[in-house]
Amino acid sequence: MIEFKLPSLGADMDEGTLLSWSVKPGDAVKRGQVVAVVDTSKAAVDVEIWHDGRVGELLVQPGSKVPVGTVLATVLEPGEAAAPQAVAPAKPVAAAAPVATEAPMPAAPQLAQPEMAAVAARHPVSPSARKRARELGIDPDTVRGTGVQGAVTLADIEAAARTPPVPATGLAAAAPPTAPAAVPDRQKEMRKAIAAAMSRSKREIPHYYLSEKIPMQVALTWLQQRNEGLPITERILPAVLLLKAVAVALRRTPELNGFYLDGQFQASPAVHAGVAISLRGGGLVAPAIHDVGDKPLAQLMRELADLVKRARAGSLRSSEMSDPTITVTNLGDQGAETVFGVIYPPQVALVGFGSIVVRPWVQDGEVRALPVVDATLAADHRASDGHRGALFLVELRELLQRPQSLADACTPQTNRGTQT
Repeated sequence: MIEFKLPSLGADMDEGTLLSWSVKPGDAVKRGQVVAVVDTSKAAVDVEIWHDGRVGELLVQPGSKVPVGTVLATVLEPGEAAAPQAVAPAKPVAAAAPVATEAPMPAAPQLAQPEMAAVAARHPVSPSARKRARELGIDPDTVRGTGVQGAVTLADIEAAARTPPVPATGLAAAAPPTAPAAVPDRQKEMRKAIAAAMSRSKREIPHYYLSEKIPMQVALTWLQQRNEGLPITERILPAVLLLKAVAVALRRTPELNGFYLDGQFQASPAVHAGVAISLRGGGLVAPAIHDVGDKPLAQLMRELADLVKRARAGSLRSSEMSDPTITVTNLGDQGAETVFGVIYPPQVALVGFGSIVVRPWVQDGEVRALPVVDATLAADHRASDGHRGALFLVELRELLQRPQSLADACTPQTNRGTQT
């Protein structure tokens, strides 16, 4: 039997609130399938399961706040008999009795006590429904959910928008006073989480910082030619080229890509780049784009656009939050020319890009006005030193002078395990 536990969705997460289940006991599940939605201090995250099997018991009810590592459910492995169901009627079995007695308890008070029903209704709201409710000015607490475990879905919000409000419901009258407090509370919790993670980083990680000015004329000209005649949705942004260049440059310095855990550095064979994304209400998240070195630019562009959209809608996946191997932050669109970031533990490096600005540049013995970007590296001295960091920035600069090579670059699967 497999214990499905609440995963850590980042170094700044200690606990989460289960919003809803996407499965029920007896359902077959496959590796990578979303089985639950968990609310962290930053977003509602779709939590995936990484085993094939069949759901045994759901041990945590929606609305419960639990620490990371809590067993949320049991999953029967393929071919495993449903032993709990077979012995459940027998009184001597201690494991079956608590579940049988606890599960009905929340249900009865919800019918008898409106205030408890209001608490339960507040939590199961899908990320897309929450976003649409904000756009329409609807309090999701007042909408009756039709999804799994009574979750409020996007269709429920759309239906509520077409239906005039009914003032006679006691639940609707009680919910609005709590709704305005939810936004500042989330922001407060997010700032606390960010502060805790970054304080830990500066306290525990011996940072060193390097920077390199990179001419971008060749890269931007190549991008312009590539994008000519393409619809806007298919054009590649400079940020994607920079992201791919980081992944390819890490082949030369793999000690910048991975984690510092249990007193030693653990290199990652693949580059899962965490992309720092600012949220509209304040704060930021850094979910990962997986296997950046393996993917063509067009695919990276689609995945980046989708990631930004879902991050700002509060709809991310647990795999995107739990395993970035390096973080890339790009403040070019904010007007900052240089950014020196703080490493996100347990990662060992962060790459920053400022805005691409026209500067005087000596090329072929002549002073020219060329677009230039400041690339910076914050790295962990326990895993690498300044010499290796400098090699990374040099490689990054040279790759951006050969943009076609980045378009063609792909990390062979057979070579991924050979990095040391």
